[in-house]
Amino acid sequence: MSIDAIGGGAMGVDRVMALRAQILERNQALARAGTSGPAAPATEAKPTSFASTMEDALKSVNQGQVEASKLSESYERGETIDIAKVMLARQQASVGFEATLQVRNKLLSAYKDIMSMPV
Repeated sequence: MSIDAIGGGAMGVDRVMALRAQILERNQALARAGTSGPAAPATEAKPTSFASTMEDALKSVNQGQVEASKLSESYERGETIDIAKVMLARQQASVGFEATLQVRNKLLSAYKDIMSMPV
């Protein structure tokens, strides 16, 4: 199947190219929006141990929960906050929490497997 069969000749090619340009433009806008968030300071040292890495991850998840809670409370008080922003923060907090639970479950399972190994 060719582009001519889809859109009807040169007009179809122009339409497909215009749609492609719109898609690329939107992808670039989404990429810019995703990187415009708060950046981590460049002077921060990398965690060196598993415990510190886990601690940092848990702090990050907790911060997401706190932020989502604050946005929800502000919206419920009637402050001018975009509902989409509130819902996005709540979803991000929910996904972070679910991921944390899955990691905890895997770690617990690994611990049980190790403890049941014969010495």
